[in-house]
Amino acid sequence: MLQKKWVKVVPHVVDTVLLASAITLCVLIAQYPFVNAWVTEKLMAVLLYILMGLVALKLGRTNSIRWIGFVGAICWLLFAAKVAVFKQPLLFS
Repeated sequence: MLQKKWVKVVPHVVDTVLLASAITLCVLIAQYPFVNAWVTEKLMAVLLYILMGLVALKLGRTNSIRWIGFVGAICWLLFAAKVAVFKQPLLFS
């Protein structure tokens, strides 16, 4: 499955759209990373989601490492969603 072309292309497209929309949203609502703690946490969570997705799809050499990457990516994605909805930082308060 990992050798199929769409599996290699779609994550890059999703990550690019995710980061572009995050930057656009920051500009539109005038909330910026390193100024507002919740935006900093959300940006950090999105970047860690991308990194863990990379581990799950490319960097993981064994199935257990890939599963850890997958679960980690889901956890960081849920954390980013929680921070986005409640706008309350947990780590950088």
